[in-house]
Amino acid sequence: MNILYDERVDGELPRADKAILLAELRQRIPDLKLLHSAEDLRPYECDGLSAYRTTPMLVALPERLEQVATLLKVCHAQKIPVVPRGAGTGLSGGALPLEQGVLLVMAKFNRILEINPQGRFARVQPGVRNLAISQAAAPHELYYAPDPSSQIACSIGGNVAENAGGVHCLKYGLTVHNLLKVEILTVEGERLTLGSDALDSPGFDLLALFTGSEGMLGVVTEVTVKLLPKPQVAKVLLAAFDSVEKAGAAVADIIAAGIVPGGLEMMDNLSIRAAEDFIHAGYPVDAEAILLCELDGVEADVHDDCERVRHVLEKAGATEVRLARDEVERAKFWAGRKNAFPAVGRISPDYYCMDGTIPKRQLPAVLRGIKDFSDEYGLRVANVFHAGDGNMHPLILFDANAPGELERAEELGAKILELCVAVGGSITGEHGVGREKINSMCVQFNADELTVFHAVKAAFDPSGLLNPGKNIPTLHRCAEFGGMHVHAGKLPFPELERF
Repeated sequence: MNILYDERVDGELPRADKAILLAELRQRIPDLKLLHSAEDLRPYECDGLSAYRTTPMLVALPERLEQVATLLKVCHAQKIPVVPRGAGTGLSGGALPLEQGVLLVMAKFNRILEINPQGRFARVQPGVRNLAISQAAAPHELYYAPDPSSQIACSIGGNVAENAGGVHCLKYGLTVHNLLKVEILTVEGERLTLGSDALDSPGFDLLALFTGSEGMLGVVTEVTVKLLPKPQVAKVLLAAFDSVEKAGAAVADIIAAGIVPGGLEMMDNLSIRAAEDFIHAGYPVDAEAILLCELDGVEADVHDDCERVRHVLEKAGATEVRLARDEVERAKFWAGRKNAFPAVGRISPDYYCMDGTIPKRQLPAVLRGIKDFSDEYGLRVANVFHAGDGNMHPLILFDANAPGELERAEELGAKILELCVAVGGSITGEHGVGREKINSMCVQFNADELTVFHAVKAAFDPSGLLNPGKNIPTLHRCAEFGGMHVHAGKLPFPELERF
């Protein structure tokens, strides 16, 4: 797949003079930590999506908001692009730096400012780790619900930028559903507050607009998140199936029965074996697929829901349904799922992690389509995903040292995303678009829709200096890519007709 990526925004940006920028930043912000040597810049050349690498011109590591605001003002005046970065765990190349730009790393803003048990909220800086919020709230029997698999490392600022989810987002929502307020700095260094301490605020819902904007509209400086009471009890059912299609159909059956699990996850045989070898979670390695279904709430309701789900699973063709015996086994079941990505990394030199969302009823058909594509390209695919909300994470296994395999993996990934759109889904559920999926945006959206996206971007960042070249393709780029819009009825691949 040709990424068709450049650093242009409405024409060529002027080539930055690194020496002039360094001199002005050192004069105006003498205590700002700046990295500029090749050796110091190398660790920042990619995020969690390591297929693409770019060495930034400069890396800034601020510790005070005044430093961030002044840096933005200087870069704005000199027309130098800025790419915000959190913990660097993103999986779409959204925090990939620019050769002619500044990488603004917000990792040192890592303080929890307030835990308010009465109001059930927490105020935190953007560099605070996702898991640290729940750990700080635990003495009050509260927690922060969105739990990405990278929650031990990912930052809340990055979660806001990507609208991150997690294994429990089916019941408790994505990041956007768990926010009250976000403080940001604009590209000109001005402070804005989006949302409020109340459950709603007047005017347009700019908080929802900003969440998932991937660093293109502003820089997150403070986040106020909702805290929830810990459920009285949580139980996990593990169901094994002799086909991925049956497991996929069972997901739709559970939701159709009126049951909303806390989490509903699916893994295929390849990912099951990898996770079991790595974590020893007790997974049935001969199963073609497993479902993990967590039910939480009060004891009586959870007991009844477990019995209802067991009946649905058995009726759907499960060969085994097992209830976690205790909290230790429940934690093991989830540890296997949350470590599926690194586990797959142990069985392949490289893998390409995709992120698409589909209607739950289309799970069996899409899984068959992925199998067909896997056979066509000669690359194995391990399927791990949030089955309850149709958010799929196919992991395409390849060897970057083998000539042509990376290109084949990219093409296979693009076909999977086109299939997701063809059945009524989306090219992303939580990883974002970034650099990786910018061509796939041309598949999902037409020229009028893309024009509106650019207008929103221009309202916040008229000079186009915040994270340029990501997320929203130019119409020129889409024309080069082919401008094929699946949802308008123009399928780029005839074989998708059968879906």
